[in-house]
Amino acid sequence: MIFDAARDAFRNLFAPETRSVFWKCLGLTILVLVGLWFAIRGIFIWLALPWLDSLVPSMPEWAGWMSFILAIIAGIGLALALALLISPVTAVIAGLFLDDVAEVIEKKDYPNDPQGTAMPLSQAIPSSLKFFGIVILGNLIALMLLLVPGVNLVAFFLVNGYLLGREFFEFAAMRFRTPADARAFRSKHGTTVFMAGLVIAAFLAVPFLNLLTPLFAASLMVHLHKSISRRDPSFTRQLGR
Repeated sequence: MIFDAARDAFRNLFAPETRSVFWKCLGLTILVLVGLWFAIRGIFIWLALPWLDSLVPSMPEWAGWMSFILAIIAGIGLALALALLISPVTAVIAGLFLDDVAEVIEKKDYPNDPQGTAMPLSQAIPSSLKFFGIVILGNLIALMLLLVPGVNLVAFFLVNGYLLGREFFEFAAMRFRTPADARAFRSKHGTTVFMAGLVIAAFLAVPFLNLLTPLFAASLMVHLHKSISRRDPSFTRQLGR
């Protein structure tokens, strides 16, 4: 079920029907990440340059080497910070485009099923911003575990698998259910949702391809929600908000 949903989601990335959403999602993701890169770089220069300027007069013979080494460290730090932010950025962007993706997929792959209802903007924006903060906190914890051998990579997948799986699935479920019912449905099938979240985390770990994470994750969870709903008679009713 999960692999079928992942296969269909990957296929939908490049389908003609999703092309418009594809370019909007990719463009906005790149734009936000570039903006964050310059913001982080500006903050680093603002905080670090005064400290570096104070060190150079005291050790002039090491000034060249220090600048070179610190430039490397700064580059690695900026790359890690940006990598940390990819996950929450995808969650926020997904909140903007999930209904567009879901609507295309429902019409394309489930034409005989009732169509879902878009989440009101008044609910979508606070939900996305709240999740942005949760994912930031979770990834900061995972980042602190980088110093623990054998745990760092596992922490990345576990944190992002749980958080991204939960959020994207509830987004998809709330097109057909009240927020409370969507959370209950996700909780009942928590293991399946978590395993699907690990697939999203694996997708997120692939450079360049991870820029399409919002589109892939939204599509995967739409398919997964449809599959689980058909297999669970106790949750087959579709509820309006």
